[in-house]
Amino acid sequence: MAHNPVGNGIVLSTSTSSASTTAQAHKTNTLRVVSVGADAFVAIGTNPTAANTNYYVPSGGTATISLGGPKSNRVIGVSTSGTTTIIDFPEGTGSPFAAGDAITLTATNQSYWDFSHKIVTSVNVSSGAESGYYNIRIVVDNDYGVGYAQTALADTNWAELRGSFKVAALTSTGSGTIYAQQVQVSGDA
Repeated sequence: MAHNPVGNGIVLSTSTSSASTTAQAHKTNTLRVVSVGADAFVAIGTNPTAANTNYYVPSGGTATISLGGPKSNRVIGVSTSGTTTIIDFPEGTGSPFAAGDAITLTATNQSYWDFSHKIVTSVNVSSGAESGYYNIRIVVDNDYGVGYAQTALADTNWAELRGSFKVAALTSTGSGTIYAQQVQVSGDA
């Protein structure tokens, strides 16, 4: 089986208490996990807490865990409304995200719009819902802060919204380290 690494790897020190990683942009359907120093239990999700009932990876062992298909879409508009952020998608594309999904926004040349691992609170699919606006809009639990005023998202800059996840792990005894990497997998074992 061949692996093609995608994005940055994750290193997580583990103990008998659940520890969680920082958010990762979801880019592939597989996470390769290696446990070093102790048997580990691994959980993956929006804000996971690992328990001894989660996916078991023996010390020195390797596992490839399905993340499901990644979700992403281009963003053509970002605006703020109080403590929330409104994201606009191109007309005709729809939203791959649902309420409760964790998402990460990156905007080329306008990084002040970037945010990481925020939760979608609603998806507006009503036709002409806001003053004749016909694109899909989602509302995100993201607060840029009081008085946040930045240049509107430029048409010439690429902005992408992508699903995100965290990895949590714990050991049954002692301490160890989890190494995780999103990979593309080809071939059979």
